[in-house]
Order: sequence, then structure tokens, then C-alpha cells
Amino acid sequence: MSANIDYLFKNADPVISEILNRALDEKEISAKEGLELYDTDGMDFHLVGLVADELRRRKVGNIVTYVVNRNINFTNVCIKQCGFCAFSRDFREEEGYFLPTEEIVRRAKEAHDLGATEVCIQAGLPPDMEGDLYEKICRAIKKEIPKIHIHGFSPEEILYGATRSNTTIEDYLKRLKESGVDTLPGTSAEILDQKLRDKIAPGRISVNDWINVIKTAHKIGINTTSTMMFGHIETPKDRVEHIAKIREIQKETRGFTEFVPLDFIHSEAPMYKHQLHEGIRQGGSGKDVLLTHGIARIMLNNYIDNIQMSWVKEGQKMSQLLLMWGANDFGGTLINESISTSAGSEHGQLLRPREIKRVVREIGRIPAERNTKYKILRRFEDYSEQEEELDKVTDTSRFGSYTELVKIDKYKYQNPRKA
Repeated sequence: MSANIDYLFKNADPVISEILNRALDEKEISAKEGLELYDTDGMDFHLVGLVADELRRRKVGNIVTYVVNRNINFTNVCIKQCGFCAFSRDFREEEGYFLPTEEIVRRAKEAHDLGATEVCIQAGLPPDMEGDLYEKICRAIKKEIPKIHIHGFSPEEILYGATRSNTTIEDYLKRLKESGVDTLPGTSAEILDQKLRDKIAPGRISVNDWINVIKTAHKIGINTTSTMMFGHIETPKDRVEHIAKIREIQKETRGFTEFVPLDFIHSEAPMYKHQLHEGIRQGGSGKDVLLTHGIARIMLNNYIDNIQMSWVKEGQKMSQLLLMWGANDFGGTLINESISTSAGSEHGQLLRPREIKRVVREIGRIPAERNTKYKILRRFEDYSEQEEELDKVTDTSRFGSYTELVKIDKYKYQNPRKA
């Protein structure tokens, strides 16, 4: 570390200085110590960022990765009514939609033709769902595009599918793996505290069930991501305890590929619009967002190398700051983004590779395309590379939008009970 950093350490709060020095010595930082970092201000606050950035540099260097992918949220019809979700619709509502398998495959094939290596498949939980629906979708995609990586189905969806199939989590995951699922998104985690979950999403998958799905997936060779939703009614203590739980799972399984802090998008979220909880916030403040990514890097050091930030939730300029606060991954191009967009995110549903490269280069880092498991496919050391296929698309309306999708008659959800 430079002489300037040494100066900051010498003038920092002694408790903060000790914690951060231990972090630089590759020691494990406890949840209690992580909580101390949330209370930093002034010079100490900046020191947290500098240490997170140094740990990032040690682990992954100056590469900033991204994946060319497409989100396919094939239905918004859901039996759950989570307070933070503006995407889902009850099956009786007019805006419910359900994409047929052939349309899901068409979207996957279109993405593959544009250079995507991954399709991310997540959706609502429709009533009376066939237990083998997810398997059918995966088999159909793999039949057309054998090499595409299917990053599909959250722990909530896995639990629902297993229940609808009247089978165990392990047997159901094995069936999905045989059908073509390659990795799982570690979403539906929100905050891994049951009392808090019972407030923001009554009836949502329990903490124990979420952990069981994740550990079982890891046991049978399916990697997952890990996430945390923050900026609503949780406290910094809830956050560091969540991160510590993720770390303990990783110690046991080594199955997480990354950790993704997800800022709460408030404007259309039911629990914010109707002020269902006292003190509910409009997402994290700028300081909050920086500290959450930085503390995640510090606490997960030696266990999870990749900290991803969400450009959909934070925008491009804040994303650049987060890349200087411990994050190293830009996420995906997405092509379609329905969940954050429906909640009120203003940052769009597609970010082309050339735009990601520009944002990364502006802060002096090297952009690189990766696959879902973080194998580097291409590094972009200079500006001489040719445009990628997705960069060449001039009319992005061809991809559609969530606003348009809910109005298309041929995709309207048909209640099986009335069919």
C-alpha cells in the first residue's frame, strides 16, 4: 500500500484501522466487525473503499468481466404476493402473460445468434403449473441450442417445482440437471432472516428451505450465484449477518460463483407505495450502496472472488464507482429486463458490449467477456476489436418490453381451471 494509505491508517479510528489491517492480512472479518465498518464516516469511510479495492485487485486484478446473456421471464403470473415485487400478477388480472415454449426457444435462439452464451430463465409461480414444465423448457432450448448455458430457476422456483412434482428437492434438481440446467440464480434470498422475510414477503420460501436448495444444488454439481436485497426495512446488522451466512455456506460447499448486492427499487413496489412498514426506505443511499459492496468484498475475501454490481439498479456512473469499491463484475447485457424495470428502475433493459467496454475503460480497467462460470472468453486490451453482433442491432424494439408484453393477446395467461 502507498504512503498515502499508510497516512490514512495512522489517522483512522483505531478500531476501524485494526479491522481493515486484519482484512489486508487476509484474516476473516466477523459480522460484528463488518457492522463497525457500516458506521464509518469521513476518512474512515474512504479507507473502507480503498481496502475493498485493494482486495479486489489482489483477487482478480484489473479485469472487469461481463457476460453476453438474455433474461427470459416467461410468465408474470404468481401465487405469491411479495411486498417488494411489482413484476408479478395474480392469475385473475388482465396483465398476466405466459410465453409458450416455442417463444421461449425463439428468444433463446435469437440471443445466441447475437452472441449470447447464456439465457437466464426465471418467472412467477403460476397456479396449477405442470411439475415438469421447467424440464420441458430446458429440453426444448437445448434441442435447438445445445451449447447455450441455461442459468435457470431460483430456489423459490425449485421448491415450487419439486412440490408440484411431488418429489424431493434433490431428485427434482437432478431431473433439471439432466434436462439441461447448468447453474441456478441465487435469487429469492432477499435477507436471510426469517422474521424479516415474514414481514416483506409472507409465504415466501423460508431461510431454511433456501439454504437447503442451494446446498443440495452445490452437492450435485450445480453452481449458483448468491444475492442480497438491501435498502428497504433491513438494518446494517441484518446485512452483515446475511453475508456471514453466505460465507458459511461457501466454506462448506464452494458452490457460489459470485455475490450480488441488489438495491431495493421502491417506486412501484407495493410495500413502499402503500407504506406497509414503518420506516421503509427508497433503496440504499449512495453511501449505503458503496459500503454494502465494499463490506461484501472484505467479508467474503478468500471465499467468493467475484462481487457483481447491478447496472440495472445503479446506473452506469454509480456502477463505475462500485468497481472502485470492491466490485469486479458488470453482470450481463440482459437484452430483456422485466423485474427491476417493472419496479421502476430507470436504467433500461439492454446494455450492449461496446457500452460496457466504454464504462470499464473510462476508469482505467480492462473489459473481458466471461462465461457464466467466470472463464474468460475474450479480453479487450485495446480499442481495435470489431463490433459484436449485439452492438450492430439498431432497432432494439425487436426485443420487446415488459410494458408491451403484458398487452399482447396471444400471450395472455389462460387459467387452466377455466380452460
